[in-house]
Amino acid sequence: MSENEKKILILGVGNILYTDEGFGVRVAEELDRKYEFSPNVELLDGGTLGLRLMGPIMECDHLIIVDIVLNEGQPGDVFRLLGENLSKACAFTNSMHQTDLLDTLARCSLIGNVPDDVILYGIEPVNYKDMSSALSPELEEKLPGVMDMVLKEVEEAGGTYALRSVANPSMEKVYVPRDSSRNS
Repeated sequence: MSENEKKILILGVGNILYTDEGFGVRVAEELDRKYEFSPNVELLDGGTLGLRLMGPIMECDHLIIVDIVLNEGQPGDVFRLLGENLSKACAFTNSMHQTDLLDTLARCSLIGNVPDDVILYGIEPVNYKDMSSALSPELEEKLPGVMDMVLKEVEEAGGTYALRSVANPSMEKVYVPRDSSRNS
């Protein structure tokens, strides 16, 4: 990575045990499975780590977060949120990690080291309360579109990516599989 390249962090957050709550993590998993990124791009499953994400966040110049949001939209609506809208979306209390994420960004700011660009791709959930490793069918259908939005963001920030092949396979990782049950 050259000094002029922005360090880009794609951060998927959420709890994969609560249906759509795991959407951000599932996006990160699929991006990792399908694409290889340039050295200036890091992909991170942030799960529900909250304040433990301060290090990776403070080390990047461009932060792309993927998560669910309660933004008064319809289930499946996707929002690109910045600044004050990001703070409002992250302030809801119906999640196990959102207030931690807002706290984490605030603490990074207090230390004086917050990324130049912070973008949240948030999707309105269908179901985030039932315990299941499967996404709702509506959000499962939205995965490719949100992945495309994130990839476009990566390109605009100066990162590159290529489809994985036999020559550049994904590193061996063990993901919690999505089950085949149909959530409503």
